[in-house]
Amino acid sequence: MTILVTGATGRVGSLVVKQLVKRGAAVRVLTRDPSKAVFPDNVEIAKGDLLDIDAVRTALAGIRTLFLLNAVTGDEFTQALITLNLAREASIERIVYLSVFEADRAVNVPHFAVKYGAERMLADMGFGATILRPSYFIDNEVMIKDTILTHSVYPMPIGSKGIAMVDARDIAEIAAIELIRRESSPEKLPLTTINLVGPDILTGPALAEIWSNLLGRTIIYGGDDPSGFEQQMASVLPKWTAYEMRLMAERYVSDGMIPQAGDVERMISLLGRPLHTYRDFAAGILQVD
Repeated sequence: MTILVTGATGRVGSLVVKQLVKRGAAVRVLTRDPSKAVFPDNVEIAKGDLLDIDAVRTALAGIRTLFLLNAVTGDEFTQALITLNLAREASIERIVYLSVFEADRAVNVPHFAVKYGAERMLADMGFGATILRPSYFIDNEVMIKDTILTHSVYPMPIGSKGIAMVDARDIAEIAAIELIRRESSPEKLPLTTINLVGPDILTGPALAEIWSNLLGRTIIYGGDDPSGFEQQMASVLPKWTAYEMRLMAERYVSDGMIPQAGDVERMISLLGRPLHTYRDFAAGILQVD
């Protein structure tokens, strides 16, 4: 059978496809613009998006296992609900869904609430699913590298509680492992949730120190000011997106993203290797220059 991957041209989705192909799985991807999709020749490409009912039905035909990744958009919840309804219509019971860490707690943050709603739908509709709950992506730091280098400031309002930032490579590999586990099972497997975290709990000041050590000069932490962060983001992003990022940052400052006991060990056991670290990722993006 073939595994369908949505969000396949994005940061995590493209890595999921790569991991599935590496493991010999048959893969189909759904993408808006096949001309811009770069995949191995043996990957099937279906054109369309998650609001195109006919395209999704066509993409789901002959599929038994689905990787569902929704981008953070204004219609993210509609996309998730439609796709899950169409998956049930196509008798698909095996799903790996990319949610977010503690989706059930930070329900004032729109995309957290959306993902928790999709989690509830997976449970209430009886899907056999793996819900992946990643913390803050280490890979997001690419967006602030220039600020760090130019202004000697680490600008993200991370706070002092700490966040166990996770590398997209670790997310994607565990997603592929779970997709193949469900695809190869002779029967539907029960619903399970996996927290995806990094090996280190990082605070704002600790992140500034990492960059200071890597660059050989002082990088200061910009402080715990989600409102100021919103104003900065609103200059380059839609205002609703900037506001949502502020709400998310407020959760970082108030609660952090702290792994539960056994989260890191479970990931290491699944991967059979250590987790990628923030320091190594930061050193790697500096070498790109």
